Amino acid sequence: MAGHRIYGTAFADVYPHYVTKAERKGRTKAEVDEIIRWLTGYSDEQLDGTIERRVDFEGFFGDAPLMQPNRALIKGVVCGIRVEEIEEPLMQEIRYLDKLVDELAKGKAMEKILRS
Repeated sequence: MAGHRIYGTAFADVYPHYVTKAERKGRTKAEVDEIIRWLTGYSDEQLDGTIERRVDFEGFFGDAPLMQPNRALIKGVVCGIRVEEIEEPLMQEIRYLDKLVDELAKGKAMEKILRS
C-alpha cells in the first residue's frame, strides 16, 4: 500500500513525543498509556512489546486487538484537518490518537477523553 511516510514510521519513534507533550502539561505517561489501551485494546505488555519491536504505525493499528468502537465520537481538528472528515482509514486512526493526546495535554478529564 502506498501511503504517507508516517505509516512506515516506528510507533516507538513517536510514542516518546506523546508522553513528553502530556508531561509538559502536568499529565502522566500512565495516562497516555491508558488512552492508547482504550483506543487500541492493547494490554500494557502488548503495548510495551510493540514499542520494543519497533512496529510501524501500519502494523500498530493493523494488529490492534480491539479498536474502540466509540472512536467515531472523537471529533475536532488536528493539524488543521477535522479528524472526522479524514477519508484514509489508517491516517484517521493516527489522527484519533493525536487528538486524544492533545485533549489530555489541554487538561481535559480522562472520562471525557475516553468518551465515557
